[in-house]
Amino acid sequence: MAPTSDLVIVGEVAAVRGNAVDVTVEQVPLGPDWLTTIRVWTKTGDYCRPPPESFPPGSRWMLALEKISALPEGGFDPSTPNQSFGRVGDYALSACGGYFLAVNGNTATGNLIPGMPRWAYAPKMTPVLLDLIVDHLDGALSIDGLREATEEDPAARELLLDTKSFLRGQDPYLED
Repeated sequence: MAPTSDLVIVGEVAAVRGNAVDVTVEQVPLGPDWLTTIRVWTKTGDYCRPPPESFPPGSRWMLALEKISALPEGGFDPSTPNQSFGRVGDYALSACGGYFLAVNGNTATGNLIPGMPRWAYAPKMTPVLLDLIVDHLDGALSIDGLREATEEDPAARELLLDTKSFLRGQDPYLED
């Protein structure tokens, strides 16, 4: 979804205001890099967008956004300014595809790879380094490389299981 977006950012939700979220921009992999805070409009009416409750304050996201350049007929009601389609100059977030990835540290998870069902907001996948996603956006990493990064390494899984097996029953030997 990112290549067709107007702006791709990594940021932290500062506040939820009606059906919009204010996001403090940390990184801009695609688009104007002078932005520090943006308003992102989410679900209202029948628009295909996620609800604002999905983005609690303090949570971090990688968002592929569309700039609102014109409002549709009836898209803004002055009597309910925080429940609307949005304002010209702000950004909209779609839910019809992988437009948002949950960020934890320097990794992201979510509907990242083409072919995932568009309604699968949190598919089971290995977290992917943000740097790899940015490399893909820059054309330095193929979609196959990105897909490989989302898959669990069988050797790492085996090591994890072996470690858990080794540690079982070790409680009496470990300090508090």
